[in-house]
Amino acid sequence: MSAHDRKEDQVRRLLEGPRPVVPVGLAASAAARGDRLLRRRRALRRAGWTLLAAAAVAFAVWASVTRPWEVPPSGVSPPLQGW
Repeated sequence: MSAHDRKEDQVRRLLEGPRPVVPVGLAASAAARGDRLLRRRRALRRAGWTLLAAAAVAFAVWASVTRPWEVPPSGVSPPLQGW
């Protein structure tokens, strides 16, 4: 008998043997827990996208008010030449 045959026999005995008793409400509680996890994940994802959108709007408002791409006015006037 090869190792493969022994493993196959062990698997067949496990599948055909007595099965453990499953608690009555296990499937319902697992489904409820999965539903809670999905709702929590969906809420976190929605909050993250909302936060990202708010940050983008805040950046756009800040950039339109302060105009960081413009050169600030110089505090020193150039020297007079040619007079």
